[in-house]
Amino acid sequence: MKYVALNDLHVSLGAKMIEFAGYNMPVLYNNLIQEHNAVRNSIGVFDVSHMGEFLLKGEKALDLVQLVTSNDASVLVDGKIQYSCLPNDKGGIVDDLLVYRVSATEFYLVVNASNIEKDWNWISKHNTFGVEMTNLSEGTSLLAVQGPNAIKALQKLTDVNLSEMEYYTFKYGTLAGISHVLISNTGYTGAGGFELYVPNAEASKLWDAIFNAGAEFDIKPAGLGARDTLRLEKGFCLYGNDINDETSPIEAGLGWITKFTKSFIMAEHHKAIKDNKPTKKLVGFEMLERGGIPRQHHIIKDANGNVIGEVTSGTQSPTLSKAIGMGYVDAAHSKVDTEIFIEIRDKQIKAKVVKTPFL
Repeated sequence: MKYVALNDLHVSLGAKMIEFAGYNMPVLYNNLIQEHNAVRNSIGVFDVSHMGEFLLKGEKALDLVQLVTSNDASVLVDGKIQYSCLPNDKGGIVDDLLVYRVSATEFYLVVNASNIEKDWNWISKHNTFGVEMTNLSEGTSLLAVQGPNAIKALQKLTDVNLSEMEYYTFKYGTLAGISHVLISNTGYTGAGGFELYVPNAEASKLWDAIFNAGAEFDIKPAGLGARDTLRLEKGFCLYGNDINDETSPIEAGLGWITKFTKSFIMAEHHKAIKDNKPTKKLVGFEMLERGGIPRQHHIIKDANGNVIGEVTSGTQSPTLSKAIGMGYVDAAHSKVDTEIFIEIRDKQIKAKVVKTPFL
């Protein structure tokens, strides 16, 4: 078991801790719905220091990034961020990630905690460009300050003009008296906010400063439970659920991060899926009847009882007060308003395909 720098703090706050991606992580502190609503309506803070960070430096850094990622990193400028994925050599996805362009010869990659070693080995395997790679994961803490009041609280702590920072941009600056904080206008909630990267030694100081600054907005710590309900309401994919080693980004509705204007691993395979139209698609759905909450691996059927797919993510949406989910279905049943049935405890519960995001 690995421990984030603020592990003891979370325990002292009464958090329910679980093993996640090999780390001891807070799943909730008090009440999932309260934490969810705090983020959606005001401000909440997630410790996501289990995430991985790699630094790629060298004259050929962009060439390596272009080869191993599906999106076109050549369009990035300094201070810009891009959502992308790492295609594998079997037609699936190694991981999804964020690519930060620090300079023309320096890129900062943020990867999922469960895939740190896998991603590192995959990128290293394809590093025939002499790019210097540094794994910063163990020494880096990451706090995600999310919600509509996040900017008001954080602006008290920095001279960086946060309101001028566009979505998916970043700056280095002093925040809470800590120098060289990576301030990123990103998040996994769809509620707005910033993600802050600091050395582990500064994590406690940063946490305390954020909570002092956010006190007037009734700031709350939020666990992985609320992180999951928030991301699902926005239709964001979770690696290991909605995308994995077997799914193509085209099937997952991630064609917008899959650019065939450049060469990358298995590009021709994914272009063929796009050109021929995928046989299965990731869709959002909402439950039309009571009968339970859809969960990963629940079977999806048509009105005649034929198996047409499988649920990948599901929850009771705190904001919408209804059960929602995502799953892969065959293309013939992927159109919005198509009636489908989710098998929950041997019962077929009616649902319909809807547009995402749900919120």
